[in-house]
Amino acid sequence: MSRLKGAFFKSSPALRGVLILNTISALLLTQLALAADHASDLPPEKHTLILDQAIQFKPESYTDGTPKDLNKALNEYKQKKEQQAKQIQIDLKGALAEIDKPIANNLTLNKAAAQALNILEVRTKALKNNLAIEVSQLDPAMASASLRQEKAKFDNIIFAYAKKTGLDSPKNAGNLVGFSSLTDPELTGAEVKLTNLAQSLQTLDIMAGVKVPLRSGGSVTLSSPLENKKITGALNSNEYNSALRFSVSQPLLRNAGTQVNEASIRVAEFDKQAIQLKTKLQAIRIIALTDKAYWGLYEAWAQLDIRNQQYQLAIQNLTMVRKRVNEGLTAAIELNRAEIGVADRMEALIIAETNLKLAQRQLRFFMNDMESEQNSLSVINTTTEPNLLRYEFDRNKLIHDALNGRLDLLELELKLSAEAVNIQYFENQTLPLFSLDYHYGALSSTANNLGNSYQNVFNGQFNEWAIGLKFEMPFTNEANKAKLDYAVQQRNKSLATKRLQTLTVKKEIYDALDQVENNWQRILAARQQVVIAGYNYDAELKQFNEGLRTMTEVLETLTRLGEAQIKEVKAVSDYQVSMIDIAYATGTIFGYTKLDIN
Repeated sequence: MSRLKGAFFKSSPALRGVLILNTISALLLTQLALAADHASDLPPEKHTLILDQAIQFKPESYTDGTPKDLNKALNEYKQKKEQQAKQIQIDLKGALAEIDKPIANNLTLNKAAAQALNILEVRTKALKNNLAIEVSQLDPAMASASLRQEKAKFDNIIFAYAKKTGLDSPKNAGNLVGFSSLTDPELTGAEVKLTNLAQSLQTLDIMAGVKVPLRSGGSVTLSSPLENKKITGALNSNEYNSALRFSVSQPLLRNAGTQVNEASIRVAEFDKQAIQLKTKLQAIRIIALTDKAYWGLYEAWAQLDIRNQQYQLAIQNLTMVRKRVNEGLTAAIELNRAEIGVADRMEALIIAETNLKLAQRQLRFFMNDMESEQNSLSVINTTTEPNLLRYEFDRNKLIHDALNGRLDLLELELKLSAEAVNIQYFENQTLPLFSLDYHYGALSSTANNLGNSYQNVFNGQFNEWAIGLKFEMPFTNEANKAKLDYAVQQRNKSLATKRLQTLTVKKEIYDALDQVENNWQRILAARQQVVIAGYNYDAELKQFNEGLRTMTEVLETLTRLGEAQIKEVKAVSDYQVSMIDIAYATGTIFGYTKLDIN
């Protein structure tokens, strides 16, 4: 260091000035290059969330009339039942008085007039309008802001300050001092008493500079102070003092190195990627739920059609029995049996219509289209047909692709990477704090003119410098060791979670594969049941016309036909849902149509 310092001051003033300027320029250019490599993202859009204040729910505000207590309701129920018991035969015939009219005129849900939507349109509406997806899309913007905040810790800092002070001091006696003279030996050893004269002192201090945080953990500071000291009194003076100071501080153990100082940035980057995966996983989950709701609506429409068909067949049987009773070919008791069969199927038809409304509302919920529920005539009809193909799945390939592509497993991998970075950081924090500090200042001679205050800064005639080492370490260092141990245990927990999640993924795929095969076999079995039940119903109806069967037996075969059809529809819907479960288990969506959720 002393040889470098000697070589520096033996050079010419101009060369020394050039060397200092080149050193400063190189440091600033290096910092700008590092900042360019870590360019921050564009600021996200601002979002505002307004929460309505909760209000008290009052049931009477949503009911017509005054509420009834339990005793009054029970009395009215008993009276109504007694009245119905007296007129039950009349009420049943009244309900069936217009039974020959087409059922389509009585249904409030008309399939032909419904809004036709295929599964791609439903998915698009869900991705565009679903509130859960809208909420999750705010998380990546917040993660980007956190990452920008971490990157900004290496921003260069420009600082400046100015201070002006004044002091008016009176004349007063000072202390006794010894006197030494360099020119007159007789004065050496003399004792004198100092007298502070009355004077006015005004000082103006100005400093400006730039501080450059280094990714190695240190910092470089370049500053230029300027001082103006003006004294008025017995001895007037007006002085200007200036300097150009350069200082470097660099940790050597704790907080040393780019790996430690950029740890928070890497963790923020991992968190941002994990949140992006979580947002994508949320979109996939919503699409899967929307697909299931779509096939639930498909099943509800099919069941309504079956119940309607059952009702129409019961009406045909009732019409036929009436004719036969009028002609004297069938006993009158068969008319009552046929009327009971129509009433039973009317109830099943009402339940199917209600289930259709519930399934439609569930689908509208995922599409965030509940406003359409206010219009009772707004009905959704499914147009996408089920994909009734049997696949021979390769279980090993499914497991392999799922373990490599499941977004939740990728999220765990990112979390493990972030925790590994944290462990490295806390390992560094257990080291002692040992740093090197260097300071150099080029000073100018005192000048009584502001224009000449920097004239001697670069000639090296006046300067100051300092170099030092700093060591610091806690006595037990227990706090840093505890943080390191916590980070290690946290990563061990994540590794155990990953093993559990891997096991869960395998179970989900095996379960989904078994469900696919099970539902396919159900479709085949139900189809056979429908065919046999149809033949059986036709046979029983013919035998009834021949007087060999009662209407009760005919209605039983009709019921079995309807239940077999319901089973087939349920099996078809469950088969589509199980295919969706397989896709979701592998971290994808079922490919009815092309859809980009990125």
